Amino acid sequence: MDDNKFLIHLEIADKSYGLWIRREDEELARKAAKQIKEKIRQYGQNFSQSHVDVKDLLAMVAFQLSMNNLQLEDKNDTTPFTEKIIQLNEELESYLKDK
Repeated sequence: MDDNKFLIHLEIADKSYGLWIRREDEELARKAAKQIKEKIRQYGQNFSQSHVDVKDLLAMVAFQLSMNNLQLEDKNDTTPFTEKIIQLNEELESYLKDK
């Protein structure tokens, strides 16, 4: 095991998981587990009228977090900006060559 990693235990859906992580990722890992726990609780309240299996709740949480992740990826897509910078750089180089 990497000397830079250590074992933590996170509880997700009433089950403990041991994970080897880097020390600098511990806070992020614990926040992620807390976020999952809160989302499960929220979905559980929405379906309190009927019994919903924890697997179904986890599936809904995974779907929601995946959608959020994909939305963030779209927001962080710098391709249009990179292409525009390349185009402007080429135009500038062409202009400077002509001078």
